[in-house]
Parts: sequence; C-alpha cells; structure tokens
Amino acid sequence: QVQLVESGGGLVQAGGSLRLSCAASGRTGSVYVMAWFRQAPGKERNFVSAIRWSDKSTYYTESVKGRFTISGDNAKNTVYLQMNSLKPEDTAIYYCAASAVIGGLTTGVLSSESNYHSWGQGTQVTVSS
Repeated sequence: QVQLVESGGGLVQAGGSLRLSCAASGRTGSVYVMAWFRQAPGKERNFVSAIRWSDKSTYYTESVKGRFTISGDNAKNTVYLQMNSLKPEDTAIYYCAASAVIGGLTTGVLSSESNYHSWGQGTQVTVSS
C-alpha cells in the first residue's frame, strides 16, 4: 500500500501562483508514475499532469501547458506541481495519484483513473477573479 499526502493548496488571486506537494510513503517501489488530477465543483475528476520517475518525462493536459510544471524528488518520494498564471477555472480539488504503469504512457493511459492504485485525500485550490 502507498500513502499519498498532498499539501500546498489555498486561495490565490487570478494571475498568482501556488505550489502543491505530494509525499509518498509505504510501498513506493510500486510507483513508476505520479500524477495530479483535479475536480471542479459539479464536474468529473480530470487528469492535469504526470511525471515518470525513471527519466522524469512529463505530461500535461492542454489547458495547463506553459503555466504548470510538474517535478519530482526521488530521494524524498515527493512530487510537486508549480502552478503559475492561475485562472479562476483552475479552481478545484487537486488530487495526487500513483501508478505502477511502466510503458505506453499515452494521454489515454495517463487520464484513466483505473491505472492508478493510490490516491491522496486532495487539496483545495481556489482562484479568485
């Protein structure tokens, strides 16, 4: 079992920045990819970004490209999401997730929640206009 704990959410004005963190513990040997998803009020949870631990390859959904940056620290088993130029539409609960998928990291694979075996409790990000 892998435990994930997110932190760093909060309230920020449009155009501002936040940095989310997600620390993994437990059976981290089963973690090959870590990702961020988000769920806005009344909407489905959607993929935001992912990083593959082995080579630090990164993946982003189109709407956050150029604004969000995912990074990871293997020694700390922690993944970060630096969010800049935040918009009100970025308001959501942000969830960290861990996957044991090794290859074939297509958008479809990364976006499918069934490919993730562990989830954090979520952290609220609110962007005011």
